[in-house]
Amino acid sequence: MEVIEKAVEMAEKEGISCEVIDLRTILPWDVETVANSVFKTGRLVVTHEAPLTGGFAGEIAATIQDRCFLYLESPIARVTGIDTPFPLVLEKEHLPNHLKVYEAIRASVDF
Repeated sequence: MEVIEKAVEMAEKEGISCEVIDLRTILPWDVETVANSVFKTGRLVVTHEAPLTGGFAGEIAATIQDRCFLYLESPIARVTGIDTPFPLVLEKEHLPNHLKVYEAIRASVDF
């Protein structure tokens, strides 16, 4: 959560308002809260530490795409770990950081 908070802080300094949803469980996950946020903002950036392929962000993106397609103002962004075995010595390069999340926020707004 610290990574996301830093990214949001950077975005807010540029006048970009962000709504943060911290899913405490992924089964079940709070589809209604996420969908309501997309209805309001028109955007979605999902982040997690797992690799992109097979990560739960894909499930979130697919569900929100089904429910909110006509409300989306930009593509759904996924900021995740990279698609490699987890490299312990390169953890900082592998995991999403505040700069990667911030860039996804900017790209979504600038789309």
